[in-house]
Amino acid sequence: MSEKGLTRELPIPTFFDLERVGEVWRAPYQERAAQAREWTQTYQISPAAEDRFRICLVLIDVQNTFCIPGFELFVSGRSGMGAVDDNKRLCQFIYRNLARLTHIKATLDTHYAMQIFHPVFLVDQQGRHPQPYTLVTREDLQKGRWSFNPAVGEMLGISPEYGQRHLEHYVKALEDRQKFDLTIWPYHAMLGGIGHALVPSIEEAIFFHGLARYSQPEFEIKGRNPLTEHYSAVGPEVIDGPDGKKLAEKSKEFLQMVIDFDAVIICGQAKSHCVAWTVSDLLADIRANDAGLAGKVYLLEDCSSPVVVPGAVDYTEAAEVEYQRFAQAGMHLVRTDQALEEWPGIPPA
Repeated sequence: MSEKGLTRELPIPTFFDLERVGEVWRAPYQERAAQAREWTQTYQISPAAEDRFRICLVLIDVQNTFCIPGFELFVSGRSGMGAVDDNKRLCQFIYRNLARLTHIKATLDTHYAMQIFHPVFLVDQQGRHPQPYTLVTREDLQKGRWSFNPAVGEMLGISPEYGQRHLEHYVKALEDRQKFDLTIWPYHAMLGGIGHALVPSIEEAIFFHGLARYSQPEFEIKGRNPLTEHYSAVGPEVIDGPDGKKLAEKSKEFLQMVIDFDAVIICGQAKSHCVAWTVSDLLADIRANDAGLAGKVYLLEDCSSPVVVPGAVDYTEAAEVEYQRFAQAGMHLVRTDQALEEWPGIPPA
């Protein structure tokens, strides 16, 4: 027990149903609000503003489109149920450590139909669109296998000539930066669609935490620029267009978050893409500012899975290589079956 009577970990609320984590449903907000207030009184949980050691939990794209079986880009991992199992552990982690987590920030991958990574953006010589999971290379463009679809140009405010130049420039920029080839994804995370929403079990846990701790959660939209991928929450994959004009800017909010909080825990989907690229960009900013800040970052390994599409792509090993690079830079690889006090640098409650 701590001086305020808190156990190191809280029990899981009885309303939490482990078997519904992989389903879509409506959270009963008013009921959960009343239960949150009772929880606060029962376990003497203080407001987040009083935390002496401030912890921020960052959830990358924990949305239906990635986390619910049968949705557009379910992240199965090699186990076949990766994102569902990840979120079962994540929900329990939030509830057990509710009194220790100061703030929760969630990113939301957000797309329209006409974007560079969706099938409609490209055509072959017969006018057909590429199938999902097609990888587009410089050689493909040079040999005319794929080209910009002129029919979407006017809607995007660009000419067919510019669209083609942008596509060629973009694929080259990815290659030069040693990024993944341009991947054509199924239409996913569509703004206004059910796939865009947070997984209900996760949303409910965030809501409960917010009211129990008087901590306003933060939600960040990313990925709406039609001319670039945006795996990383820090910034887009390609910053400049073919004529040097800025497509978008990188954000310094994540770096500032690491500066402001004592610990930043990061997890979400997919480990090989949006999580890995977010952490990679964050690490670059940390090194440019103060390399010692890397020690404040904790990567919750068992709450993220890589993209695996049997017979098409498997990014498991690529994700592991990146995570080892992050660990070598001073970040911590941790798991939910470890108490927070067992994590390096985290003091007792």
